[in-house]
Amino acid sequence: MQSIINSFITAMAMYSKIPMPEVAQNRENTKYTLCFIPVPGLIIGVLLYFWSRICTECGFGQVCFALVGTVIPVIVTGGVHIEGFLHTVGALQPHDRKDCYAKKERKLESLKDAHADAFSVIAAICFLMLYAAGLTLIWKENQLFLLGLGFVISRILSGMGMVWFPAAREDAVSHQFSSERHRRTLRAVLVTLLALSFVSALFIQPVIGAVMALAALWVWTYYYYMSKGRFGGVTDELTGYFLCLCELSSVLTIGMIGRVM
Repeated sequence: MQSIINSFITAMAMYSKIPMPEVAQNRENTKYTLCFIPVPGLIIGVLLYFWSRICTECGFGQVCFALVGTVIPVIVTGGVHIEGFLHTVGALQPHDRKDCYAKKERKLESLKDAHADAFSVIAAICFLMLYAAGLTLIWKENQLFLLGLGFVISRILSGMGMVWFPAAREDAVSHQFSSERHRRTLRAVLVTLLALSFVSALFIQPVIGAVMALAALWVWTYYYYMSKGRFGGVTDELTGYFLCLCELSSVLTIGMIGRVM
């Protein structure tokens, strides 16, 4: 039981900026960390729901909800996923024809570059603007519930990528998997959570929930082939890139389809 509690604390400390007690970073205390990876997403969803209710009751307007709502995930996570998005966009962008065929090792090195180029900054601005635009279309209660599930689903899929997809390099996450039996346990937990999330989305709103689930799986499939083909596997930065795209697909799907239904 203590291992599970410490894994929860470690997951919250790794994937959010919510203050947590310190625990020793050893294999036993991080054994089940990925089982709790959806929790920060659930917290973001709850915060957005209550912020929407506040905006409705106080008459702040949908634009205020959307702009502050765009910042809420950044505050909860510390912006680590947007940082990964910036680095990945920079690494994917060829600077000349020869760079289109750059070796995977060179691309992996560029992921660690602390400096974001102009194209990465432009891409991040476009991402945030599209995200805010999607939020301006979301105000119904069932849409807000789906939005919260979108944050959960994106994190479950990111965890599944860590235990299913090949790793490009030995990072902190890869050391958590002590054995193949451990991987199977994590896979079973994450698949169960994903199935429950998809069923919940279909129960809340069948059409929008189904399209949102399919969009998330499409982004996950793209993430697999892109990371394997361009970088040789997944990394922390690529995970952040995937989370941004997956959450953007959920926001736009819920907002746009909900608008016409």
